[in-house]
Amino acid sequence: MPGPTPHYPPEFKREAVRLYRSSNKSIPKMAEELSIASESLRRWIRQHEIDEGEREGLTTDEREELGRLRRENKTLRQEREFLKKAAVFFAREEGTR
Repeated sequence: MPGPTPHYPPEFKREAVRLYRSSNKSIPKMAEELSIASESLRRWIRQHEIDEGEREGLTTDEREELGRLRRENKTLRQEREFLKKAAVFFAREEGTR
């Protein structure tokens, strides 16, 4: 069973992509030299191409904004549910007086 997935800093990812693009090496060979998984390097290259407009897809900034908006949406839904329950509770309390 593999261990936890390491989180590489953005600078490392950019440098890995730059090294790959400036070499004539295959992705698996470059990934081996960098001691990373070839699929990680493949994803970083794909994302770089999207960010540079060379490929269709969500840019890094768009992905970050989407994640932020999803978290915010989840929080707002939870708050709305809480307020609904509180309104029902207080309506019952008011009705018993």
